[in-house]
Amino acid sequence: MEKMVDVAVIGAGTAGRNALRQVSRSGKSFVFINGGPMGTTCARVGCMPSKVAIQVAEDFHRRAAFEDEGIRGAGGLSIDIPAAMKKIRSMRDFFVARTLDGTDQLHQGHFIDGYAKLLEPDLIEVNGERIRAGTIVLATGSSSIVPGPWKAFGDRILTSDVFFEQEDFPARVAVVGLGVIGLELGQVLARLGVEVHGFDALDRIGGLTDPKVAEAAKQALEEDFPIHLGHAVEISEEGEALKLSAGEVSVVVDKVLVSIGRRPNTAGFDLGRFGVEVDARGVPAFDPATMKVEGLPIFLAGDLSGDRPVLHEATDEGRIAGINAGRDEPLRFARKAMLGITFTDPNVCRVGMSFADAEARGAAIGEQNFMRQARSRVMGKARGLLRVYGDGSDGKLLGAEMAIPGGEHLAHELAWAIQQGLTVFDLLAMPFYHPVLEEGLQGALNSLASKVEHKPAVPPGLQLAE
Repeated sequence: MEKMVDVAVIGAGTAGRNALRQVSRSGKSFVFINGGPMGTTCARVGCMPSKVAIQVAEDFHRRAAFEDEGIRGAGGLSIDIPAAMKKIRSMRDFFVARTLDGTDQLHQGHFIDGYAKLLEPDLIEVNGERIRAGTIVLATGSSSIVPGPWKAFGDRILTSDVFFEQEDFPARVAVVGLGVIGLELGQVLARLGVEVHGFDALDRIGGLTDPKVAEAAKQALEEDFPIHLGHAVEISEEGEALKLSAGEVSVVVDKVLVSIGRRPNTAGFDLGRFGVEVDARGVPAFDPATMKVEGLPIFLAGDLSGDRPVLHEATDEGRIAGINAGRDEPLRFARKAMLGITFTDPNVCRVGMSFADAEARGAAIGEQNFMRQARSRVMGKARGLLRVYGDGSDGKLLGAEMAIPGGEHLAHELAWAIQQGLTVFDLLAMPFYHPVLEEGLQGALNSLASKVEHKPAVPPGLQLAE
């Protein structure tokens, strides 16, 4: 016997919970299915516990500046890593609990704890029960990738899924994969006193495509740990330790943090059976404006889609999928300007169009070196580079890449401007206080404005009164 519902939402992470809110408001009948631990990836193993760890590491690292500032006694400070990890887990549990608010109040008939299988495009099986749904929202998230042969090294291999459960860390750790996770946690470990080596098969870190910004980011982060790029990594046993070899570099460490990406959780769905093309990860083509899979009553959302794996995008995708899952004809939604932030010191950020795409378009480029930026020098963080891309004809802002102090804030300002379709001259007409990090953005914008072909009649930064 089959249970009938209008909508089935599978996955209780950020995207799934936001989809559920929209479905429940629509008045449609629904079930909410989740297998495994409750709580979002962000709260459990991602952006929230990592930010606590970053703050702890930054606070301890800051002691290095005290002597030069006339603050004595910093040499006596030490870090108790087990106590620090206990604090991080405590904060993590607080954030997880907040994400669960309301889940326990779901009617028993609405929530099912179990792993769902897709038997037909509209038929689900979970815990032996079959559920026929008018539409299905798949929001099952992603999992850390570990190459098969490396799994044989057991608990000497770490991922972000287990990083925050560690009571302590050994003296030597290698980080393989220098995207957001690898850079953030690698710098945390280094600043807690662990000997860290970073590796990536790519020749740039942090997803950067701008070679100048990538080099500035590498130079800044190498103040904390050496970075080895451009070669695939091989791992072998060296007694109880592990030996990593990449090109001409070999290091011996006690554990390896593997952060080479996350794979969408598509197990149990096999959507290719239903006549749609899927990629190597098992993810079908879908319309990002509706989140609908073409030809199927199925909507994707969150990390499962593999499109924009960050929390604010997962929230939007869940809401879009939830709204459309309850409609006969899906609505099309505009997506936000691209915004990506790595919370290292300095922040590594990407906004809007990448350098690679902007260069192909022949964009004008403005830049500001933060080694000479006044507020950065006051803060003891004078390093890094900001590059802003704009249309060479009218100065319309297109994108930016940066490795700078305060990048998390300046990246937001640029993303807002890009989403509104502003030009470099529009942004320069805004107030810039002194002395602030935003003056570094002002410098990059002035650099860009000087290269734009069609300029206003008045100097950049001024506007005629109406």
